[in-house]
Amino acid sequence: MTDVTEQNRTRTPEGDKDVPETPATRRAQATRRGGGDPAARGRTTIADGVVEKIAGLAARDVLGVHAMGGGLSRTFGAMRDRVPGGTKSVTRGVKAEVGEVQTALDLEIVVDYGVSITDVARAVRENVVGAVERMTGLEVVEVNIAVSDVKLPEEEEEEPEPRIQ
Repeated sequence: MTDVTEQNRTRTPEGDKDVPETPATRRAQATRRGGGDPAARGRTTIADGVVEKIAGLAARDVLGVHAMGGGLSRTFGAMRDRVPGGTKSVTRGVKAEVGEVQTALDLEIVVDYGVSITDVARAVRENVVGAVERMTGLEVVEVNIAVSDVKLPEEEEEEPEPRIQ
């Protein structure tokens, strides 16, 4: 029969002396058994919608970007924004394809009249890549930008007529 105190002892890494088993020694053994950093155990997945939101907000932050999305999606979005309880869609005009370690993005933007479209596109790419890579850890392999319209100074905002008067 083994002594109870001997059963509750654990061997040190050197193997030559016994130490009492405590929560700290159990954690140390568990870390050694599992091997490696506990933070690296398991898998993290990021949904397409998460990347689309990050990219949409980052693109809107760039000076010269008037709106996101094409004409039809902006019209429907304006109607949806007017509905009580409706929220603005930050993913409008953004499509992401997310893999395990990389992502690719397609953005559709409307630029303000008078700005350099190439400069705005470059700034959007830089801002989107920086935000997505910083927040998700994914490598952004490409950001395709389609400029669907130019907002002229004299154009009114596209808002639907109210139906109830």
